[in-house]
Amino acid sequence: MTASVTVRLDEQTLAALDEMARKTSRSRGEIVARAVEDFVASDARLLEKIIEGLAAADSGDFASDEEVARVRRKFLSSS
Repeated sequence: MTASVTVRLDEQTLAALDEMARKTSRSRGEIVARAVEDFVASDARLLEKIIEGLAAADSGDFASDEEVARVRRKFLSSS
């Protein structure tokens, strides 16, 4: 099942969307639907990671001060 959704785009974004549609021989709707699908999937994965991190924090599963210092040294020394 599909449903219609109305979105408002500024002129520059709409022009870019129309150009992409022309270059790819796809409709505005196809491009927007794909973009929304990709965004929702990406944010769903990110949200799941955040929820996992919060659960770990709530259970007290933190990195030790020594572990944090080791990681900081690793990244600071590589810059």
